[in-house]
Amino acid sequence: MPARPAGQKAIIEAARKEFSEQGYGATSIRDIAQRAGVSLSALYYYYKGKQELLVAILDEGLDAYFDACDAALVDVGDDPAERLEALVSATVRFRTNHPVQSTIVLSEGRSLEPEHIERYRKNEERASQQYREVIEGGVAEGIFLTPYPDDARRAVIAMCNAIAQWYRADGPVDVDELVERYVSLALVIVEYRPRAARRPARGSGGA
Repeated sequence: MPARPAGQKAIIEAARKEFSEQGYGATSIRDIAQRAGVSLSALYYYYKGKQELLVAILDEGLDAYFDACDAALVDVGDDPAERLEALVSATVRFRTNHPVQSTIVLSEGRSLEPEHIERYRKNEERASQQYREVIEGGVAEGIFLTPYPDDARRAVIAMCNAIAQWYRADGPVDVDELVERYVSLALVIVEYRPRAARRPARGSGGA
């Protein structure tokens, strides 16, 4: 994505903060222009209104999230446990590093007008599908023993997404520790059993 002019960048940043703090419905174009330090005419030069700003912010946030997940998956093989760990790690790190962006993506999709909703829903499904493929793959291979893969998927995604609402960088848990905790929780939820742990000990059961 080409770099935005400074004025346009200031408008996007201001809109992101206003939507996060006040909510889309309670934010006015005048609020955004004032926070960005630009005139209304300058704002309208780049964006027709709040809806266009929201679409730009959502697109940017989703693209960045998918890039993070794709980069994490490139570094692992086909093992479902490793791929689930990569997805959870990428999601946790993204939610902690970009809480404002994450909050808007997760909460303001409902504010989209009808002509934009379908594309947003497809992106939501893409995010869900990444987890679905990994968890169903683990179930098929017999290393994820959960009898409820859809519920497991929803639980893992929900707990990772919620981080954006409560995590504080100055809190008692750093990001690396949080990643470790949430990977462990995700593997418990899918009832991960490594193949080696389920393989009978050599020589057992014989005479």
